[in-house]
Amino acid sequence: MTAPDPKRIGAWPKLRPSNAGDIERIDRLLRQSYPRLLKPDYPPSVLVTAIPLIARAQPDLIKCGTYYVAEDRDGAIVGAGGWTQSIPGAGGREPGRGNIRHVVTDHSRVRQGIGRALMAHTLASARSEGMTWMHCVSTRTAVPFYASLGFTAMGEVSIPIGPAGIGFPAVEMRCDL
Repeated sequence: MTAPDPKRIGAWPKLRPSNAGDIERIDRLLRQSYPRLLKPDYPPSVLVTAIPLIARAQPDLIKCGTYYVAEDRDGAIVGAGGWTQSIPGAGGREPGRGNIRHVVTDHSRVRQGIGRALMAHTLASARSEGMTWMHCVSTRTAVPFYASLGFTAMGEVSIPIGPAGIGFPAVEMRCDL
């Protein structure tokens, strides 16, 4: 994987670990971007239920040390994402397995290399911590992006969200490091 050309994206995003002070800004990024990014691939009936539940920053994730933000020259957060060894929703760990977590790019800044820079950093971090493969539960929208990074689809899944057990359609993917 090669880093994006800074001339092409205008300003190379500054990547850093997220912290508790970023929660409100990440919340805003998720609330503004997820509805616009996911709209082409999900029916309104799914989005009206899912968006309020999935477009929220996860404080424990943000403070874990392996979740990152991308900032533009003005310090605005234009992307976020990272990884954990702990398996989302299930807890526990599997030797060598890392898990991609809650990746988002500002909807007005897609295709500028921000997501690719975040993922390059995330994968390098996981590799340096001894992970040999990465697991990802991708939105339908992000499948082509993850495929371009070397992830392969393992199959469709339904992620239970909300108290009524409503399912959010997604695609399980993996990538060997």
